[in-house]
Amino acid sequence: MQDHQTIRCKFKTLLESENIEQEESDIPYLKRVYEHSLCHDTYLKLKNAVKVAAVTREFRAVVDLFKVPEGETPAGFRVDYILEEGTVLKVDLARDISYDRNGIKRPTNVLFSADSANPYEVEPIKDLLANLTCNPGIIYDLFINNPKANKNNRFKTRDEVMQELGRILGPGVDISVELNDPFNSSKERILEEAAKFREMLTKYRVVIKVPHTGPVNAGNVQELLSDGKKFYRRYQEGSTQDMFHGHNLALMLKEHGYRVNFTLMFEPYQTLLALQARPYFINSFVRHRHHQSQNIKGLLSAYEMSGNEAHLKQLRTFMIESDYFSANDLNVDLNTVKETAKLLLESRRVDSSEGRDGLDAVRHNLRVLRNANLPDTRLIICSMEGPRNYPDIDKLLAEEEFRDMNQRVVITAEPSYLAMFTSCNLVVSYQRRFMNAAKSGQ
Repeated sequence: MQDHQTIRCKFKTLLESENIEQEESDIPYLKRVYEHSLCHDTYLKLKNAVKVAAVTREFRAVVDLFKVPEGETPAGFRVDYILEEGTVLKVDLARDISYDRNGIKRPTNVLFSADSANPYEVEPIKDLLANLTCNPGIIYDLFINNPKANKNNRFKTRDEVMQELGRILGPGVDISVELNDPFNSSKERILEEAAKFREMLTKYRVVIKVPHTGPVNAGNVQELLSDGKKFYRRYQEGSTQDMFHGHNLALMLKEHGYRVNFTLMFEPYQTLLALQARPYFINSFVRHRHHQSQNIKGLLSAYEMSGNEAHLKQLRTFMIESDYFSANDLNVDLNTVKETAKLLLESRRVDSSEGRDGLDAVRHNLRVLRNANLPDTRLIICSMEGPRNYPDIDKLLAEEEFRDMNQRVVITAEPSYLAMFTSCNLVVSYQRRFMNAAKSGQ
């Protein structure tokens, strides 16, 4: 059996053993990392070199902003050491949601996120989260305008909701928020909205969600908002400018110092181009894509078994309603429908272990991310439901191929969905046994 013991030293041991000089104003900040561990090799290298210990301006700014208790550093920050001029050791705090308070790593490399804007729903899971994602639909439809969720109509505006979520979640949780109008042609207006989020949530926590826009633009978006909500062009038939609008918006925000959550990623082929926008988060949406694959497969199989074109007509209707074809394609040739469906199922590999569980895009994105030159970019696996989605993701992340990518994954879902997987039938069975035993002993 290997001996895994490692000699470690506390940071204060380094300072005390060599009588390293500390500026008076830095001492209260340095005390926050006195208990932080250094491996023995690092200690030996530093003890003969360091003459002065200090903290960076960033360290001071973070501690002063979040007002954490004495002797602590806030969650969501990694403690770094910077050696300047060979003799000056500066302690820094770098934003990293893999870390809990006092620079201690979170329990697992895989991180969890809530897909919610409901403060009452987020509160019970807040201490388990590293991120929160919300969009206008989640904020307005599922919470503010939902009297069952927004108790006593307490929250009236998006800003009120975001401020409350920021208060509940604290410094360690990134908060991904989406612009109300990603099609706004005014760069200044977009930056103004982003700046408002940054002011509310701080630059350390705010992440701006930028959607893939496809063929949708400021001129035709009204089609989606009309009574019929039909769209009259196919998803791949937009102008080059429109199709890359989200990418350029993400790059613009990145250039202005914002971290970007590049969202609405469903197909594997979206990933490499999305990474050119240097996002902080990319996404794999699971639920609707997998359901659609199953529906398409069922209707296509029914046609192939029976030869009845009624199944192809049903398939055409389904594919129009699901935006594979546009509202102008009501009479698209049935053979085109059949061949399009076949190609789709083949590309999603629904009959193989790669895609049978609907996670082919997740597997692909992890492989692509492994080979990207973006070490801080993470994959959010999102949009899931039912009894299989989360367990299948859990199994995938335990596979040998993806073990090295666990630290790049964030799993996000509604808190109530994640809650399902904290229990099983035997929890009830054993609680029955234990509680009755305890009652008999009273």
